[in-house]
Amino acid sequence: MLNQHAWHALVVEFGVGLSTEQLLHWNGLARALLETALVLVAPEPTLAECQRWLQAGVREVASSREMHGDAAGRVLRMAIERKRQDDAARRAYSIDLATGLPNHQQLLEHMTHLLALREREPAPMAVVVLQLEGLQSVEASQGAEAANVLRRKAAVRLRSALRASDVVASLGRDMFAVLLAWMDADEDAEPVARKLLATASVPMQVSGQAVPLGMRYGLAQFPAHGRDAQSLLKRATAQAAGGDGRLVRLGEAANDGA
Repeated sequence: MLNQHAWHALVVEFGVGLSTEQLLHWNGLARALLETALVLVAPEPTLAECQRWLQAGVREVASSREMHGDAAGRVLRMAIERKRQDDAARRAYSIDLATGLPNHQQLLEHMTHLLALREREPAPMAVVVLQLEGLQSVEASQGAEAANVLRRKAAVRLRSALRASDVVASLGRDMFAVLLAWMDADEDAEPVARKLLATASVPMQVSGQAVPLGMRYGLAQFPAHGRDAQSLLKRATAQAAGGDGRLVRLGEAANDGA
């Protein structure tokens, strides 16, 4: 049924022969919870049963006598709204809403999983952190939305310059990270970083005006610079924010100084 239709809500009614344990071990439970607002209906659900079901991800628990007429409609609307709010919170947890990119926490989780694989199957991997310079001045003079427009444009440029296997993430107001998940050799990371700077060297515009920005980057490679996500990101971020990160003024050629 779930394969053929997109349901806003799914109602499961407890009857003779259906127990809590059977429901919790139902093979389709995870997908039902992900795709629909799951509502459980039982003759007289106990407090303990309600707690178990809600902890498992069920959106609403109702007694059989509630599921008639307008009352049933209210139960379904509440369940659907609760799922909508939960989904929004989950997206906010993992996505930078201004750019649509994975956020810092999501990047750390992705890197941790990938690094665990690299420990079993060694291969080159690197993270590049890029810092936009001048964004705070734009926000002060033109407002937060103008700064967000520039961030979105920068995100699009970075994404377009990379392979599908690479990951671009937002690290905050003026920083991005690029995870180079698959490389043939350690030496491949530096040319990619330079390519990203070249992509950024075309001036960006807001409201028809060219905006003076700069971009600095830092690079960390596995395993030479660290074996865990935090260490790699910390090194690349420090290099990008410090004086040793390479800088390009948008509209100029890249150089090694600040």
